[in-house]
Amino acid sequence: MPFLDRKVAIVTGAGTGIGRGVSIALGREGAHVMVSGRKQELLDETAAMVRDVGGTALTAICDVTDTHQLDALVETTVREFGTIDILVNNAQSPMANVPLLDWPDENFAEGFEAVALATFRLMKACHPYLRGGGVIVNFGTGAGIRPDPVGYGCYAAIKEAVRTLSRTAAVEWGPDGIRVHTVVPLASSDALRAWAEHRPEESRKFFDTVPLGRLGDPEADIGRAIAFLCGPDSAYITGNTIAIDGGQAYLH
Repeated sequence: MPFLDRKVAIVTGAGTGIGRGVSIALGREGAHVMVSGRKQELLDETAAMVRDVGGTALTAICDVTDTHQLDALVETTVREFGTIDILVNNAQSPMANVPLLDWPDENFAEGFEAVALATFRLMKACHPYLRGGGVIVNFGTGAGIRPDPVGYGCYAAIKEAVRTLSRTAAVEWGPDGIRVHTVVPLASSDALRAWAEHRPEESRKFFDTVPLGRLGDPEADIGRAIAFLCGPDSAYITGNTIAIDGGQAYLH
């Protein structure tokens, strides 16, 4: 029997890339997945892929910067599936190589709202349903744990806020039976390919720092690892930052 049989998951940013890969991996293990994002046609594609591997999927349009849409996402999931067992906060903000002095205050605020604040809001909204065995997976970045995040300082700072929220929630909500993970992934995606095409020299240097010598696959490498973190075999794991990046990051 699939180890996530009938577990209910919300995945934000599920239209492409890692969010799509996670949705498929959870569905493959029997989960009911609410795939959420901003573009219906992409969500429909993801939902079809989840169903193709034996999972159940519905779609929900949600801009994570809109608190009303976040509340609606939770309400719709509970109405359709009965509860929430897994929350994967994958929705991202654009990442740009910009020195601190050139990064506008409003861009920092927008990124913080779309990532750290949205993650915080959705964690709180899902908390009542996650009690007694639920799992939250949030996302960090390798830029936040490198000694030289030059050009990515604001993005890294926003993601480090997510790591702190995750660790705090793991401690505060552990007695409620809720486990919280932060993952630092590296996987092929449209956004990463576009960045590599736009900044070929920088991207080559970046990819050369991956000891396994390749980018991860959104489903096979990232999604399946996250499915494990949501399953019973990881029942004693919580509060950690886990790099799923071919060895690129070094946590210490």
